[in-house]
Amino acid sequence: MKRQTKYPASTSEPMVLQDALALPSDPPAMVRTQIYLSRVEYDFVQSQASQRREPMAAVIRSFIDEKMQLPADVWTNNPMLRPTPSDPDWDAPADAAINHDHYLSGSPKKWVKVKGSWVEAPPLPEDYYENEASYATYHRKVRDMEATQ
Repeated sequence: MKRQTKYPASTSEPMVLQDALALPSDPPAMVRTQIYLSRVEYDFVQSQASQRREPMAAVIRSFIDEKMQLPADVWTNNPMLRPTPSDPDWDAPADAAINHDHYLSGSPKKWVKVKGSWVEAPPLPEDYYENEASYATYHRKVRDMEATQ
């Protein structure tokens, strides 16, 4: 016969549903975890630990901390944040910003200039990629739309 489980008596205060995204008021200083290392990785961390005279966990934490640090010049020496060089000989298409996929990878244009305004290009025919005649007809239609300026 199965033994019955006895549960403690409930408290008089009702339970309150906590916000799932709320952070605990006192987060623990450390979180215990377990990792698997290959033999080569283990030997490397072990040798680093013996050289530094620290536990392996401290060495692994220092590696993680090192990777988490942003370089000091991340905002001052970022090529993506430099101004675009001006080149008077470079003639970009007027629609390069809105049809960049077309110019970078050859996909069909998404926007066409008609009578001075940019309008969405017509939808692609279902057989656009399989049928050369459909492909040619579509591009002729887009060229005709662009010519009506």
